[in-house]
Amino acid sequence: MVIFSAAAMLFYCLALVLVTSRLFHVEGPNRKAVMVASGIAVIMHGFALSNAVFTVDGQNFSLTNVISLVNWIIALTFTITMPRLKVIIVVPVVYACSIISVALLWLVPPQFITHFEIHPELLAHVVLSLMAYSALMIAAMYAIQLLFIQNKLKKKQMMMSPAMPPLMTVEKQLYHLIIIGFILLSLSLVTGFIFLEDMFGDGKGHKAILSIIAWVVYAVMLWQQYTVGCRIRTAVIYSLSGASLLSLAYFGARIVKELILN
Repeated sequence: MVIFSAAAMLFYCLALVLVTSRLFHVEGPNRKAVMVASGIAVIMHGFALSNAVFTVDGQNFSLTNVISLVNWIIALTFTITMPRLKVIIVVPVVYACSIISVALLWLVPPQFITHFEIHPELLAHVVLSLMAYSALMIAAMYAIQLLFIQNKLKKKQMMMSPAMPPLMTVEKQLYHLIIIGFILLSLSLVTGFIFLEDMFGDGKGHKAILSIIAWVVYAVMLWQQYTVGCRIRTAVIYSLSGASLLSLAYFGARIVKELILN
C-alpha cells in the first residue's frame, strides 16, 4: 500500500501543479496533461484504498478509509469530466484534499471492521450514502465558485478565461448536482429506515437526525428555486449548510471516537 499511496500523492501533486500554474491563464491549464496525471493518481489511489478496505478480517470502513473513499469518488468524477469541465477553479481544492486523504490513509490507519458479505443490504445503504455525500460535496464546491464569480462580476474584476465559466452555467450545474445528491440522499435514508433496525439507537441517532435535517434543507432549497427562485447567496447558504450537516452526521462522532478517544 505504501507504494500505491506514494505514487498517488506524487501524481496528485503533479496534477495540482499543472492546474494551479495556469489556472487564470487565457488558455487555461493543459487539460490532457492534467487528466493523465490525475488519472494515474486516481488509479493508484484506488489500489491503495482496495488494500486498506478489503482485509482478511472483513471490510475496514474506518474513518480515514471512508474519507479517502469519498475523496477518491470526487477526484474520479472531476478527472473523467476534465475535458468538458467548466469549473476549473475548484479542481486544485479537489486534488489537494485527495493528497491529504491518501496521506491519512497511509499514516492514520484505525480499524472499523464490517462484513458486507453477511449483510448486502447494508452495503447498498452505505454505497448510496457515500454517493449522496460525494455529489452534495461537489455541489458545495460549485456553490463556492458561484459566489466567487458573482463577487468578481459585482466588482468588475472578471477575467476572460476558460477557468471562469458563465455564472448561469455554474448555477444550472449546481442545481443538477443538488437534485442528483438529493435523490441519492433520499434513497439512502429510505434504505436506512428499511434495513437498519437501530437507526436511532446505539449512538447512531445523531447521524439519522442530522441527515434528515440536511434532507429538509435541500428539499426547501429545491422547492424555493422552482417556485419563487433562489438568490445566489441564498443557494450558497443552503448548499454549504446541507454539506456541513451531512459532514457532522457522517464524520462528527467517528472523529471523536476513532481519532481522539482512541
